Parts: sequence; C-alpha cells; structure tokens
Amino acid sequence: MSAINSTDIGSHLFILLGIPGLEAAHIWISVPLCSMYIASLSRNTGVLVVRLVERSLQQPKYLFLSMLASSDLILSSTTVPKMLLMLWFKAGEISFAACFTQMFFVHAVFALESAILLAMSFDRYVATSDPLRYRAVVTKPLVRRIGVASILRRVCVVLPFVLFLKRLPYCGHHIVHHAYCEHMGIVQLACANITVIIAYGLIVTFSAIGLDIIFITVSYALILRAVF
Repeated sequence: MSAINSTDIGSHLFILLGIPGLEAAHIWISVPLCSMYIASLSRNTGVLVVRLVERSLQQPKYLFLSMLASSDLILSSTTVPKMLLMLWFKAGEISFAACFTQMFFVHAVFALESAILLAMSFDRYVATSDPLRYRAVVTKPLVRRIGVASILRRVCVVLPFVLFLKRLPYCGHHIVHHAYCEHMGIVQLACANITVIIAYGLIVTFSAIGLDIIFITVSYALILRAVF
C-alpha cells in the first residue's frame, strides 16, 4: 500500500480499538469512566469558580491549585469524550490531525502537571523554611512567570516529537490497539526507522517528568528537615 505522509494526512484515519482483550466489557468499563469524568469536571470546575469568587483564595499558592485544576480539565477532556464514544458506539475512527493533536495535549499537559507539582513543592518549602519572607518571595508575578515558563518548556519539548511522528510514513497501517492516541502505539505503526523517535521519547520522559520527580522528592525532604 502507498505510504501515508504529511502531504495527505488530513484524508486518512486511525482506528482506535479500545482496551485489548476487554472488548466485550467496554460498556461496563464506560460506566466508571464516565462517572469519574463527570466528577473530575464538576470538582475541577468548582475549584476554579470558588477560587475566582472567594477573595481569601487570591493568594499565590492557590494560583498553583488553579493551574493544576485547569490542566486536569484539559487532560481529561482531550481523551475521555472520544474514549466514551468508542466504548458506547464503537466510533473508533479518528483523523490523523485529531490523533496527533490529542497526543500533543496528552503528553504536554501530563508533563505540565509534574511541573506544577514541582512548583507547589517549592512553594511549600519556602512557606515552611522561611515563613516570614514567604509573601515577599512567592508573589503573584513570580507564580505567573513560573506558569508561563512551564507551559513554554513543555510545548517546546513535546511539539517536535509530535511533528516528527506526523511526518513518518505509515504505509496503510492504521489500527491503534489503545483507547486513545498513545505515542508508542502510533510509533509502532510507522514503516520507517523509529530508533531516533524512541530515543527522543525516552529523553523527553526523563527530562520532563523524571527530573521533576527527583526535584519534588528533594523539596519534600528539605521540608521534612526544616520541620524537624
């Protein structure tokens, strides 16, 4: 079959198969999934609304909480509605453009959440170790700069990865054995050498999430030391 590349990517579809081996239970799986999605929407939206309305929650530390709630809303809304359509109506078709867009948001927002958790750990460290200078150190402009820097960092790291995948030839392979456009599921469909993209994916995973986890652990270790 002829190779599918970026020149005709808009006219082709990937087919999402859902959860391998559990096709017969898709309806039952959709019930808790839908319930959790509704709960996530209501709770995160509630957090954002309460923070905007309540004046006592305008402090910088609550900005981090708003960022985390917003990222949760984006992450769940990017994947769950399509998953529910697939589980309920077997509507697994998704265009290449939509699939790569979903992949970008999934990986960018997931990495962004780790950056927000790192920023929150820094906030708690300053509040614990030097409470008298907390308001002078952690200000709203600083929180906004951290948020913008985290978003730009994640976009710059994830976007080249997705663009590279978009330009790979797929030679008619379009069956994705996942419930959403997961990057390894897409990479394995390419009829080209994928060594570079796999190596880049590992580097991105370590640099975007692995380092954040290390720094979060160090931050909370310092918090415990300050407490004791």
